[in-house]
Amino acid sequence: MAKREYLTAPVPSPKMPGGIPYILTNEAAERFAFYGMGSILVVFMTKYLMGGNGALAVMADEDAKKWFHLFTGAVYLTPLIGALLSDIWLGKYRTIVGFSVVYCLGLGFLALDQTRLGLAGGLILIALGSGIIKPCVSANVGDQFGKQNKHLISKMYSWFYFSINVGACVSMFACPWLLDKFGPRVGFGVPAVLMVFATIVFVMGRRKYVHIPPSGRKMVGELLDKEVLKILARLCVIYVFVSMFFALFYQSQGAWILQAENMNLKWLGITWLPAQVQFVNSLYLLPMIPFFTYVLYPVIGKVFPLNPLRKIGLGMLVTAACFVVPAWVETQISAGAKPSIGWQFFAYLILTAGEILTSIAVLEFSYTQAPKKVKTFVMSLYLLSISLGNFFSAGVNHFIQNADGTSKLPGASYYWFFAIAMLVTLALYIPVARFFPVKEYIQDEAEAGAES
Repeated sequence: MAKREYLTAPVPSPKMPGGIPYILTNEAAERFAFYGMGSILVVFMTKYLMGGNGALAVMADEDAKKWFHLFTGAVYLTPLIGALLSDIWLGKYRTIVGFSVVYCLGLGFLALDQTRLGLAGGLILIALGSGIIKPCVSANVGDQFGKQNKHLISKMYSWFYFSINVGACVSMFACPWLLDKFGPRVGFGVPAVLMVFATIVFVMGRRKYVHIPPSGRKMVGELLDKEVLKILARLCVIYVFVSMFFALFYQSQGAWILQAENMNLKWLGITWLPAQVQFVNSLYLLPMIPFFTYVLYPVIGKVFPLNPLRKIGLGMLVTAACFVVPAWVETQISAGAKPSIGWQFFAYLILTAGEILTSIAVLEFSYTQAPKKVKTFVMSLYLLSISLGNFFSAGVNHFIQNADGTSKLPGASYYWFFAIAMLVTLALYIPVARFFPVKEYIQDEAEAGAES
């Protein structure tokens, strides 16, 4: 029996593509690994990090926040490498599989070595592995669709985001508990096992996927095309604005955890761990994504068209409003009070609404606005906005730190700074988004009768 070839174009069909279950399962497990590791990283650096002599060598809070944002920035910087490797040479599938292995090794480093050397080695490998596969995974989702089922792309990206948050929700609840009860080996070891599982599942679906062939040198020519350069330049302007959203969003995995350590952690009959509360972001997303997709958006659409650019602007406004809550909490802490951790649960509810409006809309907008041959590269530019936002936050945390370890933006002023920065960004974004020339690019389908 002849070896079955991979599909190289979407099969004409009004239904969901056959490879989607494998993609969603892979994404849920991979996100468990990433967010589980990330949820305990700041706590690990401030409470568990060891020196070469076996003694504790923990970091100060401001240093831990800075290095967390630098690592996150690096994770979203390396997608540029992944896009070029994928589109010119390896293709999306081989890039995802190869660097998923690197990703597994990085998580293994963190699980086996709790010194600064193990931390540095593990984070470098994770930044390479996780970052390089990111644009390939996002673009691979859209590649599965043709003209007959392109109407399902928006719903698919919502379910893609849903699967991300299934994994993230479970891991951000479980991994802080695993770290607290069993230490870093188990805390980082469980995400490592889930990443191995994610890689295996992705390989299992290889015959179901559409494998868009790499373009080789043609991709370079495509990138240098005058019209494509104009499109990329316009998208990059949007991404610069969006980067401020991510500067605020990732505070929830750094500054909010450190804030929680000074709050009353008993709420709803449970004594929460400071790093554990962030799981509620993903928990909220599970019902809120279908609610926004199937209820809220259609209702708003009856009043005025709600396109991705308008969703992004609304998301920025909501996220700025969200930061009023941690600013108020910090005011209470500075006054000697110990506010309930329930206030962070409320803040996460608002932040989650901002995330749905902004992050999912940017993901969909990036794929549909990208020319066909450079979709992976465009996804890497989108991810670069996350990198830029985190580098901005890392820079802020570096420059506000006084020589004695105190902050130039103490207490609530830290959160007000970011809220105001978001509002200024939104004011500049609105006129740009209003006149943005929108044009969609969807993959061509295979000819009728092609193998399904």
